[in-house]
Amino acid sequence: MIFELLTFGILTGFISGFFGVGGGMVLVPLLLFASFDMKQAVAISIMQMVFSSVFGSFLNFKNKLLQMKEGLIIGIGGFLGGLQSSFILKTLSSQTLQYLFVAVVLFAIYKVGFTKLSDAPTTVKKHNPYMLFILGIIIGMIAMSIGVGGSIMLTPILVGFLYYNIKEATSLALFFIIFSSIAGFISLSISGQMLFYEGFIVGTASLVGVYFGIKAKAITQIKSYKTYTIVMYVVILLSMLYKMFIS
Repeated sequence: MIFELLTFGILTGFISGFFGVGGGMVLVPLLLFASFDMKQAVAISIMQMVFSSVFGSFLNFKNKLLQMKEGLIIGIGGFLGGLQSSFILKTLSSQTLQYLFVAVVLFAIYKVGFTKLSDAPTTVKKHNPYMLFILGIIIGMIAMSIGVGGSIMLTPILVGFLYYNIKEATSLALFFIIFSSIAGFISLSISGQMLFYEGFIVGTASLVGVYFGIKAKAITQIKSYKTYTIVMYVVILLSMLYKMFIS
């Protein structure tokens, strides 16, 4: 099982760095296929996100792709929302969490797919900080409850409604994941639901993947990047549906 967890970590880390995601969208289905249940997969995924989001955001900051001010506002909201994850996990069944996961992926496919992108730099409009804070809380609550960092919801909103360049949006989304994943980690640890050993193995392995994922992102054109993002979402959706209804 250690070999599988290391492999999952490297793969998830690459996807995390390249797409600016926590990696839970990929890791949760992989762990389900490896015979972990949904709540165990969520716990491992959250711990992995702490590793990948901190390292990935550091690299994005060095590459000048990170908007710090608004990221802090959304991130603090995400932290407060993520603290509620253990309560939601106790309240909702694994099946309900799986349906919620599918709904989030469908939203991301729709919004990213129908948003026009360009290679030109995007002028980001000023947004109400209270709106961003509340947005962070809501996304943090939902994301940590299904084992994802929140970027699959935040990136489509930043691109489709707040007019961010998609690469800048994914960098900001990865930064947001630092806050939401740490909150989720604290919440699940206190409630006794965290799998420290498995999460540490996957998390440390993900650092290798994150490094190469961000390198690949820097040389990818915007239009191609959008296509790859949608393909990833579709693969994740089909994998989860297969696990839920066929396997």
